[in-house]
Amino acid sequence: MDIVQSWKTHEAAGGAALTAGESEGRLRVVLVDDETLIRAGLALLLESEPDMVVVGEAGDGRAGVEMVAGLQPDVVVMDVRMPIMDGVTATRILTSEAFNAGGREAIPVLILTTFNEDEAVHAALRAGASGFILKNSAPRILASAIRALAGGAGWLDPSVTHKLLEEFSNRPEPLLPTPAELDMLTRREREVLAAIARGMNNADVAGKLFMSEATVKTHVHRILMKLGVADRAQAVAVAYRLGLVKPDGRG
Repeated sequence: MDIVQSWKTHEAAGGAALTAGESEGRLRVVLVDDETLIRAGLALLLESEPDMVVVGEAGDGRAGVEMVAGLQPDVVVMDVRMPIMDGVTATRILTSEAFNAGGREAIPVLILTTFNEDEAVHAALRAGASGFILKNSAPRILASAIRALAGGAGWLDPSVTHKLLEEFSNRPEPLLPTPAELDMLTRREREVLAAIARGMNNADVAGKLFMSEATVKTHVHRILMKLGVADRAQAVAVAYRLGLVKPDGRG
């Protein structure tokens, strides 16, 4: 099914936000895209999934942030290029400690874009996005990506994954993460990174930091994306190299 196929059917239905009662038991999704046809097509795709429901739609990043604050969905699907506020800026706000005051877990953001743009991929993932797919892949993988993010995992379009790993493998040492890049991590993410650098597994980290293993998994995924590294081992190496933890276990 094409993203915009049968969009008039969805438009006639309204697309208004649903109450918690109406969406109970299903994954609640907010769509943020400035193209009405794309939003309608995405909503139509998700309407066929019995375990998820679109609870709200917004046409720009600022409106999306406000909607997410009010609705507290399970996953946000966010376009990159929009007027008023772009998707990267909106994602940075949604995943910030200020937006999630009181220790509330950040709502995962799935980034959508038309093209495989390296700059957009890097900016969005380092802003805290949990996943990234191309719009032409959405008919096949959107629902699976949303389920993965809701379960605490990440999701990268295969073409994006290949390019990111290729870039990392070709990086000279001076282009590896710097102390400034470490500053992109939230306080909680730094705590999780320090814990895994000391050899803790997800269960150990969960017990030490009083969070669920799913939450730990989400933090680890965001750490990898923000630092631009491929796996936990590389993240641990970064933690030691930048002094987040010391070889003697301090830090």
